[in-house]
Amino acid sequence: MDKIKVLISNKQSQVKIPTGIRLLIRRCCHAVLVHENFSGSAEVSVSFVSNEEIKKLNAQYRNKDIETDVLSFPLGENGVYDKNEETGAYMLGDIVISMEKAMEQAGVYGHSLQREVAFLTVHSMFHLLGYDHEAGGLEAVQMREKEEIVLTKLGVPRGASYVMSDEN
Repeated sequence: MDKIKVLISNKQSQVKIPTGIRLLIRRCCHAVLVHENFSGSAEVSVSFVSNEEIKKLNAQYRNKDIETDVLSFPLGENGVYDKNEETGAYMLGDIVISMEKAMEQAGVYGHSLQREVAFLTVHSMFHLLGYDHEAGGLEAVQMREKEEIVLTKLGVPRGASYVMSDEN
């Protein structure tokens, strides 16, 4: 893998974005691509939204009128992605995270918001690369295993907390 550009935008005001979370997201995106031996440069967009906004998106794109934690909008199919002509990078897609839901789930699972956002980012990156768990079975098990391998390499395995001191 050459370079990854992660465009991060905060489109909500309900949850304060912790220091270091942007760097953590970039590290998560990079780690998934390294794990998957992705070749070439890549671009990913990550947006933080409210429960209200993710509920609208979930209804619009998945016909599910409920809040969810994360949505993935892959731009590629079968490992083929459009290229940004200006940068030469493959455009993988968009990740949309409900920060309210992430905060709620961090409390439910007993770990930090940073660990929850790391999990949601890694999970969504695998979706952008074509993995799916919706049907269950072996594919879902393989996706979970890959997620845990990447999170462990990042130092945020299941049950771990992760706090960074510098914003980037």
